[in-house]
Amino acid sequence: MGVLWIGTDVVDLDRFRLALRRTPGMVERVFTEGERAYALRKKDPTERLAARFAVKEATMKALGVGLGAFKFYDVEVTKARSGEPSLALSGRAAELATARGISEWKVSITHSDLIAMAIVVAQ
Repeated sequence: MGVLWIGTDVVDLDRFRLALRRTPGMVERVFTEGERAYALRKKDPTERLAARFAVKEATMKALGVGLGAFKFYDVEVTKARSGEPSLALSGRAAELATARGISEWKVSITHSDLIAMAIVVAQ
């Protein structure tokens, strides 16, 4: 087993919902086509979008970088048939992961009526 890096993030759903209303273009700028398609199947996609946003932020933390190090859509949350979430990195995020020697990712996502939370482990 190699070195592990961990990132976590929590998103307040009410604040995120407000941000989506105030900045509708945010959905196009932050989320990939696949993430939008998955989230927008729900009448209120806030929980799914917020959870994916939390994963993107947690990934930045696991990579040891802050906002602006890569585009949010360089990290895509994908889902196996089993429901297990995983990551697909591209662009600058993939370059950073390669530079750190990261070859494997584990993702855990959860949400309640109030928050969405993500934990990302990189190895």
